[in-house]
Amino acid sequence: MDSVWFAIALIGFAYFIGDGLKHFKKGKPKSGNYSELLDDELWGTPKLVKESKIHEHIGISKEDAKTLVKDYPSVPHLKVNGQIYFPLKKLKAWIDNLPNA
Repeated sequence: MDSVWFAIALIGFAYFIGDGLKHFKKGKPKSGNYSELLDDELWGTPKLVKESKIHEHIGISKEDAKTLVKDYPSVPHLKVNGQIYFPLKKLKAWIDNLPNA
C-alpha cells in the first residue's frame, strides 16, 4: 500500500515540475535584462508598466505620459531607482474615478 502512495506522490511531483518547466524558457529575457519582463506581456496583462510604455495601455500620447506624475501627483505610481512604474489596475481605477472621465 505504501508503494501506491509513493507512486501517486511521484506522479504529482512530476506533473508540477513539468508544468513549471513549460514556462521556464518563456519567462527568461533574451538579453539578460530582467526589467524586460515588465515590458513584455509574457504572463498576460502586466501588473506594472514602465512610464515609457504607459501610453500604450491607457491611450494617451508619449508626451502626456512623461508629465503624468508631475501634473497629477495623486496618480498611483512607484519610483524605483529613478524609473517610474504604474500599477495598471490601480491606474485604470484612478482614471475611472476622475471627475471628467
